Amino acid sequence: MHGDFSRLVFRPDKRYSAVLAQQGRVQLDSDANEQALLNLHLARTLTRDLVGPHGGPRGAAGFGLSYQPKGKDPANLEISPGRYYVDGILVDSSRPVPGQAVADPTPQDAPADTGNPAAAPAPAGWTYWDQPDAYRGRENDIDHLPDPPFLAYVRVWEALVTAVQDPAIRESALGVTLPDTTVRTKVAWQVLPLSKKDGFDPGGDAGPDQVRAAFERWVGAARSTGRLAARTDEPPSTEDACLVAPDSRYRGPENQLYRVEVHRGGRVGGPKPATFTWSRENGSVVFGIRAVAGVWVTLTALGRDGKLGLDVGDWVEVLDDAAVARDLASPLLRVEDVDTEAGRVKLSGEPPAGVARDAARHPFLRRWDHRATGLRGAPQADEGALRVQEGGWIDLEDGVQVWFAKDGVYRTGDYWLIPARTLTGEVEWPRDSRGRPLLQEPHGVHVHYAPLAWVQGPTQVVDLRRQFPPLAT
Repeated sequence: MHGDFSRLVFRPDKRYSAVLAQQGRVQLDSDANEQALLNLHLARTLTRDLVGPHGGPRGAAGFGLSYQPKGKDPANLEISPGRYYVDGILVDSSRPVPGQAVADPTPQDAPADTGNPAAAPAPAGWTYWDQPDAYRGRENDIDHLPDPPFLAYVRVWEALVTAVQDPAIRESALGVTLPDTTVRTKVAWQVLPLSKKDGFDPGGDAGPDQVRAAFERWVGAARSTGRLAARTDEPPSTEDACLVAPDSRYRGPENQLYRVEVHRGGRVGGPKPATFTWSRENGSVVFGIRAVAGVWVTLTALGRDGKLGLDVGDWVEVLDDAAVARDLASPLLRVEDVDTEAGRVKLSGEPPAGVARDAARHPFLRRWDHRATGLRGAPQADEGALRVQEGGWIDLEDGVQVWFAKDGVYRTGDYWLIPARTLTGEVEWPRDSRGRPLLQEPHGVHVHYAPLAWVQGPTQVVDLRRQFPPLAT
């Protein structure tokens, strides 16, 4: 989650049940957020214990699929409305009911506007092509459904929504000069296909149980295995005489929440090795995009101050809702010029085709804070990001260092959060009894999966959902 947080401290292994405020104390965002995450954890754990890995209420279960083979139009899946639980997370496939506009007043000699009451009612569910969080495009061959047989499954994760993506979150009475107040999380989902070309093959005569077992093996193989540790150490000396070598503690001027995020997934080495980026503001420095014209990008604002603004040399990522949902890892671009009067920036290259051109997809630009420093352990740059180096300490800045464990498999979007504090001169990171930093699995993004249907043909769709009756009958 790329929010402007001081830190996120919820840890299930501590077995806390509530956060209680004390009188006369400072109120912190981290305490309130811990309670919110604690409530989610308790509710979802209970639901998973009762329902199992996945299931829906009988008579109201969502994500029932029907298959429409390719004809004049591409093959399609119809997704029934309803509710389904995946690892205790409520996922709703119902389409919101559109409102009806008030009819415009018309002159006496003009036909009356009745608000178009004869229009066909909106469908209750979704289809493969118009589902809200998948952003499938008929013009993209890679998005088309494969020929049967294939498995249809649902992919679920928790997405962060800011005022850039949903302007209604911002309180307009506060004006545009003040920052937004809060952010939201939402359960996002995608119904996707899985076939033999993806390495999924349960066998020609596989039944539902065999298909589910094969899917569990595929999910296990798709999990990230990357691990990271963090610490503070004395930064290396540089040739710049203006820099004073700090001691072994964190020497940053402010408290920060560092975010280390995998940009391009994969392994270390090979033609497309894994890369990462980092931010001292948890990746929360974002700017809404008004227009893209070649390498010039016009923004809704340039930032409240120098700390949260843009400068020449900054590395940025151009995104929108579709790029985020599809885990695109496009090359990062460098800011080459800042036109403060016009509210625009010149980038080192044109943003990827199809990204940030549609205002309905809420385009935005995210600033990252890594630079080519030439310091000890500095990784090699690759398309604007930094190559993952395993088995050694890598300097970020001001004494903050990270270590990637060997033989990791990384997924785009994997991230770790590292709070750094000026008063202690340290980063907050778990340690063993000897004070050594502990390797941690990614703090997110946690993705959950459930099989929905084994599609063998237009009339051969095996429902893999599980359903449960109500407790009260």
